Amino acid sequence: MLALLCAAQFMLVLDVTVVNVALPDMAADLHLDRTALTWVVTAYTLCFGGLMLLGGRLADALGARRTLLAGLALFTAASLACGLAGSAPVLIAGRIAQGVGAALLSPAALALVTTSFHGPARARALGVWAAIGGTGSAVGVLAGGALTGGPGWAWIFYVNVPVGLALLAALPAVLPPRAPRRSGGLDLPGAVLVTAGTGALIYGLVEAGDGGWAGTGTLLPLAAAAALYAAFAGVERAAPKPLMDLRMFTRRPVLAGAFLMLVATGLLIAFFFLGSVYLQHARGLGAMRTGLVFLPVAVAVGAGAHLGSRLVTTAGSRATAVGGMVLATAACAPLAGLGAQSSVYGVLMPGLAVAAFGLGAVFVTATTTALGMVAHEEAGLASGVVNTFHEVGGSVGVAVVSTVAAAGIEGAPGTSAGFGDAFLVCAVAAAGCAALCAVLVPRGKPETGGAMPLH
Repeated sequence: MLALLCAAQFMLVLDVTVVNVALPDMAADLHLDRTALTWVVTAYTLCFGGLMLLGGRLADALGARRTLLAGLALFTAASLACGLAGSAPVLIAGRIAQGVGAALLSPAALALVTTSFHGPARARALGVWAAIGGTGSAVGVLAGGALTGGPGWAWIFYVNVPVGLALLAALPAVLPPRAPRRSGGLDLPGAVLVTAGTGALIYGLVEAGDGGWAGTGTLLPLAAAAALYAAFAGVERAAPKPLMDLRMFTRRPVLAGAFLMLVATGLLIAFFFLGSVYLQHARGLGAMRTGLVFLPVAVAVGAGAHLGSRLVTTAGSRATAVGGMVLATAACAPLAGLGAQSSVYGVLMPGLAVAAFGLGAVFVTATTTALGMVAHEEAGLASGVVNTFHEVGGSVGVAVVSTVAAAGIEGAPGTSAGFGDAFLVCAVAAAGCAALCAVLVPRGKPETGGAMPLH
């Protein structure tokens, strides 16, 4: 059962990074502009993160087994639709459906892992589950390059279909039938408001690349995002069973963990997005070579997480978070001068790998700070908050760097304008985060070491 559940989770994690390497080929075949390319990445992570807490509530209300199978069926069908897509609207709609399916599948699968194993076996099972996050990212960049450079970009989606069908056939035989727990409401309005608010935020950020930050197309969506978030806060305060207990943000460890996760994920996914477009559009590398360039970056995240899990229990959360972000800042700073003649293997790859190493330590700090410094009865709520910010951070990061690098993304092949500016923004964001961490992150040490996000 654990192997099958991890295989299902692996598909979800894979689809966060596998798409980035295929973006230039998608753009050429479907005539996608910069805005559409950005939404191909962010639509998935937006719906995954925005609806994940609702998916967890549905697993409680309807049963984890039923919710998981429904999410897996939707994700599989949506993957087929993405592969068959002949236009931007169809592809983005498929990515949205994939995100909804992932939001149903992931929390239900984690609930089954948590309730089916006990004692030391549960710790081992959760360790395997957490390892899926790091390996999925690494395999994603390689698979994206191999499939795009081989049979074509559509196969990054087609490959999910036989795996999904096999899992749909095998899982019902091994999943335990568990009675649903009536949770007293699903808070659908809260889920819709927070997802719509984040969608409006991303739309405004992307539009700034075309109309400027003072343009109506930018300011109206940003104002709408603020209004939707305010409405979400009001709904959550009034709801008997809120989707997200906003009182958790009064807990300093949870606030610090959510902030760290937002920035770290935003930076990492932005690296994959920027680097893929730069390497293939500005430098003319093929998809397979691009995937190989990113392999050390993906591996560095896992190595940094391994070191970070030791440092948080020895040096403490604050020192680890500040150190990780300072390292990311120092590694990003030279990339601000990235141009058409910059060395891929002497400048870009080592810079991204070192930055990713620092971010790996920050990921661990975020989870252990939020979960290891609050009461045990609040750990579940804190985990939901941090995991939501994990997915949303990727969407926001891609939207911001897409806007800053608009000139290079939309320019003729060989154009490198804007990419250096986008990496400069990443460096400034990492430096700002490091400064805030010195104040926001508690000095103490979590009770236990941590792992990568569990989804």
